[in-house]
Amino acid sequence: MYRKGKYRETDKMSDLIGDNYPMLLVMSRFGIPLGFGEKNVKEVCKMHHVDACTFLTVVNFLSDDSHDTPILSDCFSMEALISYLQNSHTYFLDFRLPNIREKLVNAIHNCPKDVAFVIIRFFDEYAEEVFKHMQYEEKVVFPYVKGLLKGEKDSRYNISIFKKRHDQIEMKIIELKNLIIKYYPAEGGNLLNSVLFDIFACEQDLASHSKVEDYLFTPAILELEKKQS
Repeated sequence: MYRKGKYRETDKMSDLIGDNYPMLLVMSRFGIPLGFGEKNVKEVCKMHHVDACTFLTVVNFLSDDSHDTPILSDCFSMEALISYLQNSHTYFLDFRLPNIREKLVNAIHNCPKDVAFVIIRFFDEYAEEVFKHMQYEEKVVFPYVKGLLKGEKDSRYNISIFKKRHDQIEMKIIELKNLIIKYYPAEGGNLLNSVLFDIFACEQDLASHSKVEDYLFTPAILELEKKQS
């Protein structure tokens, strides 16, 4: 059972991870490795040059699934949050999605070629949508925000444009899951079930990533724009 309460700087990092193991992903995306012994959150963050307030803001936000309104924090670092988001992109594009694809190819290698082709095509189309979405953020949104932080406002762009483009990229992955669950007659399907579990987990992880952008990142940028208007 995951802990629902707020984590604090004085909590041991090992207890935080033990209570809520999905926060391993958050920890790694802030550049914090394992092996922190009995140190608390503040000590571990200081050791790895991570802003503790930003780390805890993300952890507590993702630990509480009741959030459905914008969250404003006057202490977290926008630079640290952007670094977290960029590391998340690297994780999905360079590791998570390629790893799932490799497992998926192995899992369906004995199925009819036309079925295998359709399944891989669905996955590749989904991965391409994720790539386009994240590349837009890397090339347009993050440079814009970094300019704002320097006091440079681009009159041709604002974060509301990002909000309009920031649609959920879910339909392809739903179609892929349904295709496998409903129509793939796998015998001895432990490997395929394992891949399907990974797909569900990746989908949930991407949804959490989007929530951070929608309810932490975007509201903070809106406030920054107001201050510079």
